[in-house]
Amino acid sequence: MTEYKESVSELDNDLPVKPKLNVPWLLRMAWRDTRRSRGKLLLFLSSIVLGIAALVAINSFRDSLQRAIDEQARSLIGADLVIGMNKEPDSLATALVDSVRDLGSRSNENRLLSMVYFVNGNATRLVQVRALEGGFPYFGKIETVPQEASRTFRSGRRALVDYNLMLQYEAKAGDSIRVGNQTFVIEGALRRIPGQTAMTAAVAPVVYIPKQYLPETGLVQRGSRVSYYFYYDLADTVEPDTLGKKLEPRLEEYGMFYDTVQTRKESMGRSYDELARFLALVGFVALLLGCVGVASAVHVYMRDKLKTIGVLRCLGMSGRQAFLVYLFQVSGMGLLGGLIGAAIGSVVQLVLPELFKAFLPVNVDAYFSVGAALQGVMLGVFVSVLFALLPLLSIRQVSPLITLRANVEHLTNQKDPLRWVVYALILLFILLFSRWQLGTWWQAGYFTGGVVAAFLVLASLAKLLSWTVRRFFPTNWGYVWRQGLANLYRPNNQTLLLMVSIGLGTALIGTLFMVQRTLLSEVSIAGSENQPNLVLFDIQNVQREEIGALTKNEGLPIIYYDPIVTVRLEKINSLTLSDVRADTTLEISPRVFTREYRITYRNTLSDAEKTTEGTWEANQSVNGDLVPVSLEDRYAERMKVKIGDTLVFNVQGAPIATRVSHLRQVDWNRVQSNFLVVFPAGVLEDAPQFHVLMTRTNNEQEAAQFQRKVVEQYPNISTIGLDLILQTLDEVVSQISFVIQFMALFSIFTGLLVLVGSVNVSKFQRVQESVLLRTLGANRRQIFAITALEYLLLGELAAFIGCAIAFGASWALSVFSFEVEFVPVVWPLLIIFVLVAALTLTVGLLNSRGILNRPPLEVLRREA
Repeated sequence: MTEYKESVSELDNDLPVKPKLNVPWLLRMAWRDTRRSRGKLLLFLSSIVLGIAALVAINSFRDSLQRAIDEQARSLIGADLVIGMNKEPDSLATALVDSVRDLGSRSNENRLLSMVYFVNGNATRLVQVRALEGGFPYFGKIETVPQEASRTFRSGRRALVDYNLMLQYEAKAGDSIRVGNQTFVIEGALRRIPGQTAMTAAVAPVVYIPKQYLPETGLVQRGSRVSYYFYYDLADTVEPDTLGKKLEPRLEEYGMFYDTVQTRKESMGRSYDELARFLALVGFVALLLGCVGVASAVHVYMRDKLKTIGVLRCLGMSGRQAFLVYLFQVSGMGLLGGLIGAAIGSVVQLVLPELFKAFLPVNVDAYFSVGAALQGVMLGVFVSVLFALLPLLSIRQVSPLITLRANVEHLTNQKDPLRWVVYALILLFILLFSRWQLGTWWQAGYFTGGVVAAFLVLASLAKLLSWTVRRFFPTNWGYVWRQGLANLYRPNNQTLLLMVSIGLGTALIGTLFMVQRTLLSEVSIAGSENQPNLVLFDIQNVQREEIGALTKNEGLPIIYYDPIVTVRLEKINSLTLSDVRADTTLEISPRVFTREYRITYRNTLSDAEKTTEGTWEANQSVNGDLVPVSLEDRYAERMKVKIGDTLVFNVQGAPIATRVSHLRQVDWNRVQSNFLVVFPAGVLEDAPQFHVLMTRTNNEQEAAQFQRKVVEQYPNISTIGLDLILQTLDEVVSQISFVIQFMALFSIFTGLLVLVGSVNVSKFQRVQESVLLRTLGANRRQIFAITALEYLLLGELAAFIGCAIAFGASWALSVFSFEVEFVPVVWPLLIIFVLVAALTLTVGLLNSRGILNRPPLEVLRREA
């Protein structure tokens, strides 16, 4: 009270006789009132700093990335216009791409997956072979070591090989590499290709060869999956986007696609903007967590200030003026928190380009984003005021009698209709902000509903806990147990605050870990026993028996051996591509007609398939005009097709009319060949086709030996070890999860700050209770045990509820969002539970150490 007597005496001459709004005086009063409380204010202020920092960092990085994309867009595709297709162009498609050649220069490129053989290293590897002719790239460059290799490799049997691939197989310039039937000299190492990221290079490393030698390799066979790309450097008078839109209907008709600088910018901007939105949402959760700390801390802080407010009310201050004094305090703290958060976020965003480097096809130079920083500052002020309004509104109803009656329960007992307005504003803020971050109302609604549900669950359980302990209080238990349990429902208890703040933090972190483990478990199935781990594809009909015999001679099992036929869809009932384009109300994508399908034929279901409707028998009849076919159920749903509908497929020039007689669910996560469409046996045996064989080897040496034999005898056949895919996927998931966990650190530290702040702000109540107990005869060991019991119970209960929410949220995300089987990995939650409970206990005890080590009178004098 000394501080306020001094303040009042200093302002005695300035205090207005009648309550009126005097903003300068209120500001001075707000500043002087913080002299002995600035430490507490700064502590709960820190709750929002990290949330603001996370949002500023992500938004600044998003601005830097968009700037880099705008500046480097032309080098991303290396041309003004790119036309591509995934099948050999027919005469009509060839005439179309040739007609564009007259508008500028053109380069051609063929892409296909194939095995290459490092002669010196006696090793094989699946790569993406790119056969190039012409002057591509017209913008940007193919970065190589040495630099001139990107030009000189085009003039002979020379190749460019991915830099990391050369390191892995200890190859160097001048060594030989065999691609199909031809041997090429390695001219140099590929460091960067226009539009390629480090991640895509790891998944499918590239080998460039001159296009004129591609036929000699023997890689292009009937049924081989080859992509054809045409790069154009258009004349200055030709607008690429206008040309692309003009050609788009014919391109779609021929199963082709196009890309320009503008379309690439838009697609990349959308892709990376979605990633930035997700990470910003993680930061927003950290901010909401901090807001809970602010609201709770202000609530306890206001309880400490009640007598001061009562004295000011006795001296003539109105409830409105008292409200504004503390509103100005909170606003000032929010402004300071926003500035600090914006500064930290601007520093953090300098490291984000390095974290995202593997995912980015452009070089991003981080720069200070004024817009993102201003958003952070304004957001800090706004959320501080918004979430502090609930406890601040009660100040208006504080009576001067509070100086005589130490009853503070009226703060929560008195009803105020404005509280519902504040609740509505908080809900509206979460909805609008999440809509801004996520981009759609339904996603924002789900997110807001999830946050509100988590708050309500935690708050309800906290209230239920307090009520249960009070209602069924164990009066016959020991002294320490009675006192520790009583702290859960006494006035000024921390049950609600700690349950909500700790529970939300635990739920967020637990959800991230559970989802990550579920996704990793989906790709680890190939490592299980009896699952294939080696795939051979592009096996021609004449090679089928020979490859099967070679596999058996090597002592390897043939787990799956599927024929694959390439077809296109021409009709759905009576609807054609032109009908679907003309009538958008049909809600059928034109792509179902323009794409190619890889289908198979058999009369049985595989282990990954399950009937949902119709029948598919071993003796499936193919008599009659319509051939029965089986469709994947979700594919049929996208095409608006049901049992009994008719489909006409073009099997490489031959139309085949079919009837949908069976729908099946497919587990696409199984390591085997899965298909959208399955024909019965006895129809497609004579159609052009290739085969895929899946087997299993016991170790890497056995796999490498088998792959070398296949490449030496059948160079057109490609093999890939699924262990390599798993390793690559694990690296991809690890990098993604590292970025997510980096952002989750903001939530972790925010939760820690909220915990420290809430415990520290309510310290005065604990001091009074502990001093009273010591005065009545309790020793330090008993006080320590009482405090430990309270924080241990709160920490365990909050962590348990948070883990339960994380479990449910992980299940919902796995099933409804990622559409994978939920794998209940419990051990991360157990670790999180133990750590959170131990941290809560440690912080609570450290905060109480000053009470235990000093005499009661000294503590009271110091806290007065």
